[in-house]
Amino acid sequence: MLTGLSILIVEDEPIIAMLMAQDVEKMGGVVLGPFASVAEALVMLADTDISGAVMDANLLDRDITPVALHLLDRGVPFVIYSGTGLPPALAARIPYVPLEMKPGQPLDRLMAIMGANAG
Repeated sequence: MLTGLSILIVEDEPIIAMLMAQDVEKMGGVVLGPFASVAEALVMLADTDISGAVMDANLLDRDITPVALHLLDRGVPFVIYSGTGLPPALAARIPYVPLEMKPGQPLDRLMAIMGANAG
């Protein structure tokens, strides 16, 4: 469960974003977003603490690399949820980034990564 945890959703497909947000809420989490662009996500991250994130690899304005690097620097667990795989720049810098291919279960993967913090 994600009870009380703030989960960032960065996804530019409205239906996928809505379904993920509903799943986070059903698990007791607090949804931050969904955001459809890297720029929007970075603005929100400037002054908000989060517990975890699920993010699409390729968004309206560019790939997710800047957000992923920001979260990695902050020690925030995240999963890239993609139909195409990791962006090349991100894979080159951090090849071990957790990746869940669509139409997988990114929240299950995120909770596994978060471990005891998610329960």
